Amino acid sequence: MKDFIKVMKALSDPNRVTVLKLLQRRVMCVCELQAALDLAQSTVSKHLRILEEASLVTWSKEGLWVNYSLLADPPNPYAAAMLRNLEHWLEEAPGLTELYMHLPEIRRENICGA
Repeated sequence: MKDFIKVMKALSDPNRVTVLKLLQRRVMCVCELQAALDLAQSTVSKHLRILEEASLVTWSKEGLWVNYSLLADPPNPYAAAMLRNLEHWLEEAPGLTELYMHLPEIRRENICGA
């Protein structure tokens, strides 16, 4: 039950669901997610940590960048099921469709101090 509760708690915040929906579109760094969500870096990092602990996202380092992506093969079966379902859910949600339109403009090269 612990794994189930961890995933459900991670998905109980709209910002974390938005992060997952954005990561369905492409790999993103913290500063890109920060710009998309209009949140403080520390808040975005906290959300990412919760998503990582729930086996929903992973990260990899590329030079100075820390890239976040959806976990391809989550060890938690509840995380795997939710990620599969989220592929189809909320695609027409008003806030998300607007974010999707602006996603091409949210590029690390333009917004991150590197």
